[in-house]
Amino acid sequence: MNHQRQILFLMLLTLFLAAGSPAAGQTLKSGPQVVTFFSDVDDSEQPYGLYLPANFSPKKKYPLVISLHGAGSNHRLNLRRVFGKSNLQGENDVEATRYFPAWPGVDVIVASPLARGTMGYQGIAEKDIYDALADVKKRFPIDEDRVYLTGLSMGGGGALWMGLTRPDIWAAIAPVCPAGPPETLDFAPNALNLPVHIFHGGADPVVEPAGVRDWVKRLQNLGTKVEYTEYPGVGHNSWENAYKDGSIFVWFAQFKRNRFPDRVRFSTNRYKYGNAYWIRIDQLTPGTLASIDAKFVGQNRLEITTSELSAVTLNLAGHPKFKANRPLEVTIDGAALSAKVTDALSLSRRDGTWTAENYQAAPGTKRLGEEGPIGEGISSRHIYVYGSGGNPPREELQVRREQAAKAADWSAQRGRLLFFPRVVADKDVRPSDLESSNLILFGTKETNTLIEKFSDRLPIQLDPGAAGYGLVYIFPIDNHYVVISSGLPWWTPPPAAPAPRRLLFLGGTAQAFTDFKDFILFKDSAATAVAEGRFDNGWRLPEADAEKLRASGAVLIK
Repeated sequence: MNHQRQILFLMLLTLFLAAGSPAAGQTLKSGPQVVTFFSDVDDSEQPYGLYLPANFSPKKKYPLVISLHGAGSNHRLNLRRVFGKSNLQGENDVEATRYFPAWPGVDVIVASPLARGTMGYQGIAEKDIYDALADVKKRFPIDEDRVYLTGLSMGGGGALWMGLTRPDIWAAIAPVCPAGPPETLDFAPNALNLPVHIFHGGADPVVEPAGVRDWVKRLQNLGTKVEYTEYPGVGHNSWENAYKDGSIFVWFAQFKRNRFPDRVRFSTNRYKYGNAYWIRIDQLTPGTLASIDAKFVGQNRLEITTSELSAVTLNLAGHPKFKANRPLEVTIDGAALSAKVTDALSLSRRDGTWTAENYQAAPGTKRLGEEGPIGEGISSRHIYVYGSGGNPPREELQVRREQAAKAADWSAQRGRLLFFPRVVADKDVRPSDLESSNLILFGTKETNTLIEKFSDRLPIQLDPGAAGYGLVYIFPIDNHYVVISSGLPWWTPPPAAPAPRRLLFLGGTAQAFTDFKDFILFKDSAATAVAEGRFDNGWRLPEADAEKLRASGAVLIK
């Protein structure tokens, strides 16, 4: 009996150890295929193209390439593209999507997420990429210091955006004919320790070559390890050259991530992108570009310059130029200080003076996950809630529901898009929704019972009698965001005039959301703002904006 128990114990132990190992239960075939991960944004399965090397072994760690597709493309086509496989002559994208051709193998794992279609690589699609990255790491043994990022067109812009906002994740990035968000340029200094290779067609009619050349000059002037390859006479299909014969994998293979560079230069305007290598920014003003340049000039000796930030933590454990429990000499913005440090040093500035102390955000101040702007309300799990308050007739209730449904119908706004949030009445919002979701609330406290429930904590509200006005703002409530949309919806076009470009990009209402700051009051349409801006770090209205809101006679301010 004891012998049988011992055998059973050993069997269970073996199963336990196998289950705890990445790829231990891996049964996927080698080569190209499609797998999915579960997205908590909308409780859906999201696909990504996956390439596994021949003779895959769970006993070795593999390099990983994340490849981002362009507008109008998908994960299957893009997996072909990164291996240099364009469509056959006369073959359209629909036909090419149906199968994977044979191609020479590489000893690299490649993942190509769908990113829900033509959404760009901010917000939900950005989250999807990092969720797919986490899923690959959970399934397979990945060398964390050999994770690379590339993409073409919209995906090239995504490679720039995601590479520069979180530079310490990647060993190198390779944007191809990149079309990215304009604000990406603010993060250009962050590529100091990130090798970059940009590819472009000299006759590209979609992404102007002059703009890409300016990007390259900007990076070169900042001292980035940037390479630039331009193909004379080539249009927007420059990926056919950049990815030909798997050459991108050869370029990536030169590089490994340096977890502890001697110098870190980092710029950001939000807590969401507040970490790089051994630097963590603890206090800034969201929406204002903050920067730090920190450099080891000797053993346990640092020189640091900052701009527009008031607290930072240096996570030094593991750095070859740091010895624990010995004096650390720091010169920051010209001031010298010394401290004995075990693994990390936190610095805070008060009244213009830097001291070695931890920064603790005061209750009710902006912080990670509670910083805005309005677009953050739809960058993760959220639901659209229309009001049933005020005992409205059936016709009025239907109008309210249709307004929320229009905001939620991203697919109609942006074409073939795989994102389907819920639309519910205020009375049907469940406790689990309040615990897990941001809330996009339509109406006023007179018409929406959730706005009424939160009204004591909300800073402003639209006067129900203010005709022709719209008010939209974001505010943190119970560890999530609520976005209030009162009066005219934010996508209302100007009378007798076309909607501004920001309301027409890829169809409208959701994109307009991402262009707003923390609040906007408008008359007739969002193109004619009465007041718009950001709450201060205590989630209060700046006085100048408060005066504009009061003068309108349309807003009640707490």
